[in-house]
Amino acid sequence: MTINQITWQVGSLREVNEAIGWFNDNNIKQQRSGRDMPGSNWHTYLYDPDGHSNELYYGIEQVGWNGHSKPRSMYDRGFDKPPELPQISEYAEVEQANARGIDLISGYRHRDDLPAIYDVDGILLPRPFKIVRLGPVYLFTENVTAAESFYRDRLGFILSEEVSCQGERCLFFRCNTEHHSLALFPIALRRALGLGEFTKCAALSLQLANYRQLRNAVKFLQDHGCKVDEVIPLELHPGIDHSATVSDPDGHTIQLYCAMEQIGWDGKVKPRAQRNPQRMSEWPETLQANSDSYAGEPFLGPWG
Repeated sequence: MTINQITWQVGSLREVNEAIGWFNDNNIKQQRSGRDMPGSNWHTYLYDPDGHSNELYYGIEQVGWNGHSKPRSMYDRGFDKPPELPQISEYAEVEQANARGIDLISGYRHRDDLPAIYDVDGILLPRPFKIVRLGPVYLFTENVTAAESFYRDRLGFILSEEVSCQGERCLFFRCNTEHHSLALFPIALRRALGLGEFTKCAALSLQLANYRQLRNAVKFLQDHGCKVDEVIPLELHPGIDHSATVSDPDGHTIQLYCAMEQIGWDGKVKPRAQRNPQRMSEWPETLQANSDSYAGEPFLGPWG
């Protein structure tokens, strides 16, 4: 087990509290509940049938224009048990910290050692691309049926699509308008796909801002000695027409992509005949627009 946790956001603190109660009422064991520091997120944790730790959370700390995270001296608002409702607001927490004389910009601030030399759609950045969201997580599972029941019936995911790969049943689930945020593959595929047998994480996906940046990211990584390939077959990322994979230093597979099919009001995925997945060797200079191009939740920036 090499995944520390898989984290899913809900819309309110009350949802976290009601999830805790619902899990208890249905005899679903939870690891812990409360509020983490750092991060300030209200949460509960539970295991899936393969032992992956899933977190439901609300209200993670936002790092603002000055790039500083919340100082450690404000970690006193952490909780190791479900909180009573209502709780004070973040504004009130900051006011209390001010009253105690805490330096609000004394938290950690990241510094990038690479020079900002790339024009990334009008902004100078140290890399010719910008990661704009965490994408889907792809998991190998010992029992696809048991994992399917957990994520569908316990966590409320919606099955978007089922495909067959080398005779094995593979499932793709969504929790919003994205075609999928989670994929479940039988562990029998792990060796067949040539993926690392040390982990049940088939891949972690990262979305880049656009197709141009995806192409630039591939070249940048190759220029810096990284092997960029397509170890995940086209049929195992439905809804993503263009993607590339690269391994991190520990051997985990990272999928880079630039767009995800969006599911509309009728809840139906795009017919396979209307998709146009392409291998890297087939990528054109530019793409024709899809009906859902630049649809879905945007990344509002700033990028750097």
